[in-house]
Amino acid sequence: MSRAAGTPRVASRAKARARRRSRPRAARACGLVLLTLLIALMLMSIALAGALDVWSLQRRREQEKQLLFAGNQYRLAILRYYRVGRAYPASVDELLDDRRFPKPLHHLRFAYPDPVTGKNDWVPMLQGDRFYGVFSPSEEATIKRARFPRQYEDFEGAETYDGWKFLFLAPGLRTTQSNAGGLAAPGKSTSFPALSGFDGGFLPGQRVPGSR
Repeated sequence: MSRAAGTPRVASRAKARARRRSRPRAARACGLVLLTLLIALMLMSIALAGALDVWSLQRRREQEKQLLFAGNQYRLAILRYYRVGRAYPASVDELLDDRRFPKPLHHLRFAYPDPVTGKNDWVPMLQGDRFYGVFSPSEEATIKRARFPRQYEDFEGAETYDGWKFLFLAPGLRTTQSNAGGLAAPGKSTSFPALSGFDGGFLPGQRVPGSR
């Protein structure tokens, strides 16, 4: 065999050996790229989960602020309704459109939904067939448990939102008679302290002088 004929064959074998050597390197490089992508995806997932937790916490805090605002609107509306007629309302409609007088009064701008449940499913606190307060039916755990406004200092320590009672207690009314719909959980007290504040009634947050 001539040297010229052998040269292409030797070159071909050399190329084949070079290709075989390059395959493991390419596989290792591909594996490293995949591993890097997996680590990046894992870190992104952890960061996203943390961001969602922060967003959820901020959302809950905003819901709590809205709950305090909406509940207070009902409390003030009940207070105004009672002051002008010395009676509690029988329905939210009466707070929206009080027709006991020649010129109807509007103690509540509109029926605020419960910010926690997203529904208009407030639980009324009843005296007979009339109500003197409302609270959320939600049994979700509260985030805020301290540093409430003075009129709501009794909310401190409440572990669930149904412990935030927005009420106006008139003179002589010291305890709830019932809770509508049987929504009060078994074992929960339906008794509320007599609290003073505004003329003509009791409000949460200011203790009656001499009470414990």
